[in-house]
Amino acid sequence: MLGAARAFVQGDAGKHTDGHDWPHIERVTALAVELAHRMGADPFVCELAALLHDVPDEKLNESLEAGMEKLNRWLDLQQLEPGTREAVVNIISTISYAGGQRPAVSSLEAQVVQDADRLDAMGAIGIARTFAFAGARGREMYDPSLPPREQMTREEYRNGRSTTINHFYEKLFKLKDLMNTSYGKELAEQRHAFMVEFVEQFKREWEGTDR
Repeated sequence: MLGAARAFVQGDAGKHTDGHDWPHIERVTALAVELAHRMGADPFVCELAALLHDVPDEKLNESLEAGMEKLNRWLDLQQLEPGTREAVVNIISTISYAGGQRPAVSSLEAQVVQDADRLDAMGAIGIARTFAFAGARGREMYDPSLPPREQMTREEYRNGRSTTINHFYEKLFKLKDLMNTSYGKELAEQRHAFMVEFVEQFKREWEGTDR
């Protein structure tokens, strides 16, 4: 089943060039499996949920409903225990950041997959993915006159005007304190520090004060 999931997701993610590509899925899945073993979570549930986690993403589909329909069509073809399917779908449905509007996840497996996904939004890879996504959506890199948004609805987070650098303040710098697992927190500290250093250097170069 994991092989079938990999084939399905590789075909689905292969068309994305905005940071939600197959290498992203591979990294998140590998880290989710590692976290599962370290934290005592169910490795099969974590691996399957990590593989499938972007399939219904509303950013990558016409709507969240259309994405969930696509996911459920594939799941309908699999011989999966009802309880396992429910656990996987619940993880996928609750781990999204989306402006921080979702409640905290409850199951250990959801915490593991959420940490793995959020860690791939941090550090050097996170920086690269942020600029790839912004470029694909036509978002400008930086505008000093446009401050980061503090309070946003889900709709404002998705569709309101912002910049790539503002995204670090609106989401990425917040992830360190939202990690669930002890190992996730450890990795997040390192990646967070790298992002802070990057943004500070970016602004110095933008303003010409690095010379």
